Amino acid sequence: MLIENLRLLFNRDLNKLKEEIEAYQTENQLWVIDKNIANSAGNLCLHLIGNLNNYIGAVLGNTAYVRNRPLEFSSKDVQKDQLITKIEETILMVNNTLDILKEADLEAIYPQIVFEKEMKLGFFLMHLSTHLAYHLGQINYHRRLLDFDSVKDRKS
Repeated sequence: MLIENLRLLFNRDLNKLKEEIEAYQTENQLWVIDKNIANSAGNLCLHLIGNLNNYIGAVLGNTAYVRNRPLEFSSKDVQKDQLITKIEETILMVNNTLDILKEADLEAIYPQIVFEKEMKLGFFLMHLSTHLAYHLGQINYHRRLLDFDSVKDRKS
């Protein structure tokens, strides 16, 4: 039951991430940072893709994904269609990995130490889902602020 609920949440939010990235009016807007906003939507998207491919794909699904976390935040100007493709690949990876898990696996300790302590797999998967939702909200807000600024600029 929890695995299916996690599947629903990951699919919902990854598809929403795809919609948000597609909704940016220009590719340049994906990479805008301003004032106290340190991370662009493009970098947050790359971070989410890297995070899930590492903790779910590589660790649980044995995908051989190798994460380069600093690159998630330093890469710039990745094309929108490339981000969309990476999101779609991440959706497939999450579903394929969840397919091999059993409910009893969720009570096992996650195979890596994260946040300097052991935690059960079920808890960590819930954490990954809320982490996705948190950054998805940031991306949505970022896009809407830029859309507002674009409309405001056209009216002046």
